[in-house]
Order: sequence, then C-alpha cells, then structure tokens
Amino acid sequence: MYKSKVLVGCVLLVYVLFAINEFNGNDTLSFNLDCLITPLIALIYVIFVRRKNIFFLLFILCYSISDLMGIVIFYISDGKEGNLKDFDYFVGNVLFIFAYVFLIIKISKSLNLFYVLKNFKIHLIVLTVLNIYLVYVLQVILSINIGDGYYLEMAYNIVMLILLSVALLNYFYRDNKKSLYLFIGALCIVFSEVMQVAYFYIAQRSLLNFISTTLTLVAFYFFYQQAKLLNVLNEEEKYIVME
Repeated sequence: MYKSKVLVGCVLLVYVLFAINEFNGNDTLSFNLDCLITPLIALIYVIFVRRKNIFFLLFILCYSISDLMGIVIFYISDGKEGNLKDFDYFVGNVLFIFAYVFLIIKISKSLNLFYVLKNFKIHLIVLTVLNIYLVYVLQVILSINIGDGYYLEMAYNIVMLILLSVALLNYFYRDNKKSLYLFIGALCIVFSEVMQVAYFYIAQRSLLNFISTTLTLVAFYFFYQQAKLLNVLNEEEKYIVME
C-alpha cells in the first residue's frame, strides 16, 4: 500500500512539474515530463493490479512505449528534424493505434454482439453517422498541415472514434460502474486527442497542451479504477443464467 502511494505521488508530482514548465515556456522539460506520466501509470498497473486483463495490459504497454520512444528519439536526434523524427511519428502513431485496438478488443469481449445489434439499432446508426462526420472534420483540419501521414492519421482517428463508440455501447449494455469508468476514460482520451490536434495544427498554446495532458491523466485514472472492478451481470444475462 505504501509503495503504491509513493508511485501515485510520483505521477502527481510529474504532472505538477509538467504544468509549471509548460506555462513557463520550458518546452523540452515539459515534453519529457508529459511523456513520463503514462509509463508511471503503467508501472502502477503492472505492480499493483492482481487481475490483469491481457488486452488492457497490451493497451497500456503500447501507449507507454510510444511515449518513452518520443523521449529517446528526441535526445538521439538532439531535437533536430530528420529521419528519426519521421520514424518516431510513424512508429509512435502505429503503437497508439495498436493500443486503441487492444482496448477495443478488451471492451468488445464483454459485449453480446447479437443483443447489441438487436436492441441498439438507432444508437449504431447515430454513432456511425457522427463518427463519419467527425473523421471528415478532423481530416479537413489535418490535410492542410500533413503530407505523407494523411492515411495514417485517418486510420488513427477512425480507430479512436470506434473506441469511443464501443465504450458507449458497452455502457448501454452493461450499465454498471466498470463500464461507466471505461466510457469516461475513452471519452477523455478522445477529447485529449482533439486538444492535441488543436495544439499541433491550429494554435500552439500552452493551455491546449495542458488540457490534453490533464484529460489523458484523468482517462488513465478511470481506466485504472475499472481494472480493479469485475463486470456485474446485466438483466439480460441474469435471465439467460436463470434459464
């Protein structure tokens, strides 16, 4: 218990130091501190959560490796643009995509696909239309600023919005605390990514980066909390079990 509190304290300390340096204009230090937050949370999950889900573990590991890789390549390349920066961009984003795919699989495994298709037809139609629109808007913003990464960004945005949709459907289906925490986490992740797009491609303001990192921290807090909970049977499943 003491060790877990120490690590949680380290995460909060890194977050506070990130915020201070971000608003003071110390971009290099704030970048490094930002990239350390998720790996520290991953360490807490690996050490202190007993019932580990393999797909959630892969999600948090891929996410953390991408962040750590950003620090390593930054110092190897000495902050200069070049092939290593391109490598970091493409491999880092691919790792994020894999991370979200693993989380989608983790959430989907608790869903009854037949029940969802039968009872959530309107929800599926609305979510599909909304996702298509959001991907279109994001791609319009990105197309002005990116070249070779256009299709990678499209895949990234599609997977990210599928994650949010699956988490929402899982909440409708399960309607328990674990599914609620998963949905809140996914929602915070998506808004965090939107803030990142605004920061990188619209206006590089410290507030946007701060909000993005804060939302990521909140997302992983809820992801960590749900990892300690078990799924409770919903009414449909209870009926099936009784039958």
